[in-house]
Amino acid sequence: MEKILLVEDDSALAVGLKFSMEKEGYSVICAGGVKEGLRQFETGGFALVVLDIGLPDGSGFDLCRIIREQSAVPILFLTACDEEINVVMGLDMGADEYITKPFRLRELMSRIKALLRRSGGKREDRLESNGYQLRAEECRLLFDGGEIPLTPVECRLVYILISNPNRILTRTQLLQKLWDSAGDFVDANTLTVYIRRLREKIEQNPSSPKIILTVRGVGYRWNDVAQGGGENEQD
Repeated sequence: MEKILLVEDDSALAVGLKFSMEKEGYSVICAGGVKEGLRQFETGGFALVVLDIGLPDGSGFDLCRIIREQSAVPILFLTACDEEINVVMGLDMGADEYITKPFRLRELMSRIKALLRRSGGKREDRLESNGYQLRAEECRLLFDGGEIPLTPVECRLVYILISNPNRILTRTQLLQKLWDSAGDFVDANTLTVYIRRLREKIEQNPSSPKIILTVRGVGYRWNDVAQGGGENEQD
C-alpha cells in the first residue's frame, strides 16, 4: 500500500481528503504544519507528499525545500492562489505538480495517480547523449564526473528528450508524455518553467541553449551532436 503524507492545516479539508485517498487504497498520514510535516516525513516510506502552501508555522515552500534536499519523492502543492509567481516558485523549489483550490476530488485523485504512476514506471535504465548519462531508474543525471540533481518530473522530461534525439517534440506531445493525460491538467506555462529549470542546470549558457533547443511556435528538441544535430533553426 502506497503511503501519502498530507500537510494541510484546514482540519475539515484534511479529513475529507484523507477519507477520499484511503478509499482509493492509499495509506494517508496527516500533518497540520511545517514542523509536524517534517517530523512525519522523516519517519520515511512516503510515495508522495501533498502539501498546502499556507501553513500556520511557515510556508509549504519551506517544507518543500527541506524535503527536496533529501529526497526525490513527488510533491504536489495545494494552493489557494493561481497567480503564476506562486506556481513558478513552487516548481522552482522542486515541486512536481500543483492544483488550485477549490478543486474537484476526482481531478486531485487523477493527478495523484499520474504522479505515482510516473515515479514508479519502468524505463530503459541508462541513456547517453552529449556526454550526459541519464540513469532513469535512479533519477540521476551524470556529467563530467559529477551529478546534476533532478526532480522526478525533470528526470522524466530529460528522459523524453534524450529518447528522441534531434526530433522536434511539440508542446502538446511533451505535456501528454509528462502528465499521462491529454494535458487537461497542465498549461503550457508549466512546461516552460521546467524547460527553463533544466537549461539552468545543464546548459553552459542558459540564455543561448545548445542542447535543449526551442523550435518557435512548435516545441523543443534535444540536440544530439553525435547523431547529426545542429544549431537552432528557430529560437
